[in-house]
Amino acid sequence: MEHTPLTLLNLCTPLQYIKSERKDSSILKNEEMLFCYEVNPVQGGSIEPDRERFLGRLLFIGEKTAETPGVGAEKTKEIVLLPQGDYLFMQCRSDAVLDPDEWLDLAIEQQKDGLWERNKPLNLLYIRFLFEDGAFVTQVFRAV
Repeated sequence: MEHTPLTLLNLCTPLQYIKSERKDSSILKNEEMLFCYEVNPVQGGSIEPDRERFLGRLLFIGEKTAETPGVGAEKTKEIVLLPQGDYLFMQCRSDAVLDPDEWLDLAIEQQKDGLWERNKPLNLLYIRFLFEDGAFVTQVFRAV
């Protein structure tokens, strides 16, 4: 399992997903998912956050499908976004999707590195799961 160092990323266009009722992050090679969580406001500004209290509630789960959102039968589905903007960004490539403990550790490391570099992360955390170039990728986005 390898992960990239902290990067400041400017996402120039939003990423669209169809809102899903799934609760797990298991994906197949042709799927892509986005989870959006609130971050506890106190823990979200701490260089040493309490891991057990870091995440707030899950706001939504989005799935990419073979169909483009807004086309055909998907018109009736709710669209959720990873909005365009500036983000603290890290990703991990591995043989399997990271489990919640692993991606939470990555999110906390991202926060520590971001605060150390004097960024001010907002209190939404996006976790994106996809399969690309023969590996499962977990990406962590935190708006600044």
